[in-house]
Amino acid sequence: MLEFLSPRLKEAVSHVDQDDLFELRIRTGKPLYGNIGGRYLPLGRCGPVKIVQNALHPTQEEVDDTLFSACGYSVHAVENELRQGYVTAAEGERVGIAGTFVYEGGRVLSVNCVDSLCIRVPHAVKGCAEEIYRRCLAGGLRSLLLLSPPGRGKTTLLRDLARLVSERTGANVLVSDERGELSAGETGPTSDVMRFANKLTAFTAGIRAMRPDLIVTDELLPEDYEAVRRAAAGGIKVFASAHLTRYEDVPSKLFDRYILLKGIGEIGMLLGEDGNVLD
Repeated sequence: MLEFLSPRLKEAVSHVDQDDLFELRIRTGKPLYGNIGGRYLPLGRCGPVKIVQNALHPTQEEVDDTLFSACGYSVHAVENELRQGYVTAAEGERVGIAGTFVYEGGRVLSVNCVDSLCIRVPHAVKGCAEEIYRRCLAGGLRSLLLLSPPGRGKTTLLRDLARLVSERTGANVLVSDERGELSAGETGPTSDVMRFANKLTAFTAGIRAMRPDLIVTDELLPEDYEAVRRAAAGGIKVFASAHLTRYEDVPSKLFDRYILLKGIGEIGMLLGEDGNVLD
């Protein structure tokens, strides 16, 4: 994991327990920060430091080298991902980028002068979704939508839910992994994975070709709900997540249960299909 980091950055994170490292923030000429156990801490060459001035300040060359390595040393091979503001590294680490976006004809042509990277480190936390399974799925498969701001463990929970359903029910599970991080871990013996296809393509092709009982996907946008609607019309259940904090803001109410997370993997509130609170 994180083998693509430039040498000084790799040395800094080598002094951090990888199980506790959720995110790495690399900004040109600014302090290096890591989200360690839910707290953002400045990182020096030997790990976390108390004084921010003692943190590493990555150079532009280190940012460039890290991104180039994360791209597998071929920017052209991942240019479609880069135009969407991220690239997925070899072990499922999602590298978000900030820089100068260049447009042509109303669409992103390229991204130049990248000077900030946000690296999300995937974790397989076996058993973290047990409470959701017990409260929502013990009586049979239902469609679930996890709601929270970024960084509350939605992807980790979805991955573990896919594993639990696969192992305990033998259902055919299709993992629609648009960014290459949802399947970075164990998803169960009866799961199939479609990587880097947008949700409409994955749902349409997957339903036709793979006959899933359940589709698991991540980070729904408003335009993705039509794909969910098509799956539901065919009797297929869907587990998904969205960067939302209120039931009222969900664009289409297509799910049987809505789970509002209050912490990393913690259920804050469980709602039924009508939006009413459940015990």
